[in-house]
Amino acid sequence: MVSFQARLKLAVVCSLALLFSHVALADEAMVTWAELNDAQRQVLNPLASEWDTLRPWQREKMLDIARDYPKMDADKQALVQKRLDNWSRMTPYERENARRRHQQFQSLSPEQKAELRKKWKEYQKLPESERARLRAESPDVYKDAD
Repeated sequence: MVSFQARLKLAVVCSLALLFSHVALADEAMVTWAELNDAQRQVLNPLASEWDTLRPWQREKMLDIARDYPKMDADKQALVQKRLDNWSRMTPYERENARRRHQQFQSLSPEQKAELRKKWKEYQKLPESERARLRAESPDVYKDAD
């Protein structure tokens, strides 16, 4: 049987470990652009000009992407680079809308997601003139398309 003091010491050690792990994450999320290593800067380069103004949770998310980047295949890496580049060009308003649309998409059922993906692929196959016509006819439906 473990004594009360031993259990108390274990609880204190676990609490400190948890506290320090959160401090380490917080410190990592507060790293400046100059403090990133070369590999991180290379992956996150589209965000270079705004890195130091990102919120801690945004930096943490981007650092997660940079950490996982070397494990990705070339197609996934290209997609990440394209998305980071697109994101860096968005205004704060456009970013907020993108977050909102992403949350709405995530709340759909698997069937609804599959149907939406199917419609998106069909839309992308259309000639540019047809897509332009659809956007002009229904700007609310096709806003931010392409």
